[in-house]
This record gives sequence, structure tokens and C-alpha cells, in this order.
Amino acid sequence: MLNLVLAYLGVAFMVGLCGIGSAYGLTICGNTVVGALKKRPDAMGTYILLSALPSTQGIYGFVGYFMVAGFLTAEITALQAAAIFGVGLA
Repeated sequence: MLNLVLAYLGVAFMVGLCGIGSAYGLTICGNTVVGALKKRPDAMGTYILLSALPSTQGIYGFVGYFMVAGFLTAEITALQAAAIFGVGLA
């Protein structure tokens, strides 16, 4: 049971930290786009596209969850749980 809790904690870190990093990156890019649009308002489409790129980090967290979802069973070993926890922190 403790192994499963450790694995789920790793998954929570994986999805949560990716979401936090994505939100932080979007904030930085959004602020930069607003500043850049003051100088070149004709390049708005390019700037909006580039400002959305950090949102892919949140998607990577969900993809990581789907990759390890098959291992989240009651028979998980301590090594597998520690590996999922480590991947979640990384």
C-alpha cells in the first residue's frame, strides 16, 4: 500500500509541477508579448503563437501520467514506486 501511495505522489508531482511551470512560462511570455506589441503591432499573430509555446509543458505532465498509468496497481514493487516518484520530481 505504501508503494502505491509513493507512486501516486510521484504522479501528483509530475502533473502538478508541469502545470506550475507552464503557468509561470505563460505569464512571462504574455508579459513579453504585451511589451513587444507596443513596438511592432503588425506582428501580433507571430507573438501570440510564440506566447502559447510554454503551454506544452503541461501536456508533457499528462503524457507522463499516461505512460506510467499501467504500473499503478496494487502489486507495484518498491523499486517501481521509487522510479515513478523520481521521474515525478525530475
